[in-house]
Amino acid sequence: MTTQIFQASTLYGTATLAAALDSGCFDSADRRILLVCNNAATPETTPALDRMPGFERLRDRFDDVISYNETIFPFHPGGWSPRGDDLPLWQRFLRHEWDLGDDDVQLAVESIQVNPSLALAQIFTGAPVTVYADGLMSYGPTRNKIDPLVGTRVDRVLHLDLVPGLKPLLLTEFDVPAEIVPTADFTEVLAELAPLGDGLPDLDEPVLLLGQYLSALDILTAEEEEDLHVRMARGAARLGHTTLVFKPHPSAPARFTRSLEQEAEKLGVSLTVLDTPVLAEVLYQRLRPALVVGCFSTALLTASALYGLPVARVGTELLLERLTPYENSNRVPVTIVDALLPDLGDGAAVTEQRRGTDVASLGRLVSAVGFAMQPKILPRLRAETERFLAAHLTEETLRYFKRRRLTSLALPGGLPAQMAFIPRNATVRRVARKARSLRRAVRR
Repeated sequence: MTTQIFQASTLYGTATLAAALDSGCFDSADRRILLVCNNAATPETTPALDRMPGFERLRDRFDDVISYNETIFPFHPGGWSPRGDDLPLWQRFLRHEWDLGDDDVQLAVESIQVNPSLALAQIFTGAPVTVYADGLMSYGPTRNKIDPLVGTRVDRVLHLDLVPGLKPLLLTEFDVPAEIVPTADFTEVLAELAPLGDGLPDLDEPVLLLGQYLSALDILTAEEEEDLHVRMARGAARLGHTTLVFKPHPSAPARFTRSLEQEAEKLGVSLTVLDTPVLAEVLYQRLRPALVVGCFSTALLTASALYGLPVARVGTELLLERLTPYENSNRVPVTIVDALLPDLGDGAAVTEQRRGTDVASLGRLVSAVGFAMQPKILPRLRAETERFLAAHLTEETLRYFKRRRLTSLALPGGLPAQMAFIPRNATVRRVARKARSLRRAVRR
């Protein structure tokens, strides 16, 4: 007997799995389990994906739906991992709880480098693993070093073709091949969810604004994120749009909405705030937006690549500067969106949907950024990165890197060796502060 366990934490990820199953990406099995993981900070107050509208349309792909949270309670899925000595005990426990018996187990998990995916791969020692990626992070490097006992068991990375022609870096240190989930099957699955948009506004081609709640990740302050939404509304209004729809992040506070409503009133545009938890892709089908605006949401690329909708980005320059540490796993998604999609402030580029760079150039940029993020995981990319930086490092491309990072890695564009001490020299910094204060005093 063979049992396939599909671990999922989002409805979008479940739709990706459904499309992969429909397209034959997985071999047949005697039993298929959807293992639902609620990774919210407080799972007790946040509905799991199997409680969200539309889940029942995806349910029939699986024989059983099991809550991982209930199985390991009171531990949190994202914060708990079993001790090495306890792995056999946990496997015996899970086999009993999930009625697995002596079945051969196959795993399909999300982010293998963190829990709960890593915990599952460790518990089911020897089980083959498929990693599936439904977002832009798959194009970036593996964020942590993975134990070879886990990494060598991953047989492929399944991903959506969000940037046609761009190859994922995820798990390439183990020579794991990438495999595309057919776009037609994915959009067909999403079409099943579209009729479920009860309560959605009946609007004709509005501008859709996407919220991400970046302040919860400590990337922006709450005030800066509110300003980001306001910039979206202003930019859309400058382009002549008068009907806006804002899709807030489910966990975002209500004040984000209030500030946006006040700005819409000043601009004289109509604003509808969605309070129904629904996938952005459902809105693409129901509303057919005239423009989709966001920061670096994966939904921007699904709008562009899968539905052919006009898109625009806002705020990526600030995020490229703010993301810390440099190896922050959001860096590659921000880089892709910034380099590829038009800025909302450039009206002509938005109207003409001009791409910032071609896919070949984007691939070289992403590889270079990926090496700078994880040089110990991807040492094979050093020579390629050096060639890219030597030939293409300009003020435009420098924003994707940090001078200090380039210096520490001895890459082109770093500070000369004899000047590398300056950023860390306390005396130099003190003199610089004194000079700045004197300059401000003279101006006053």
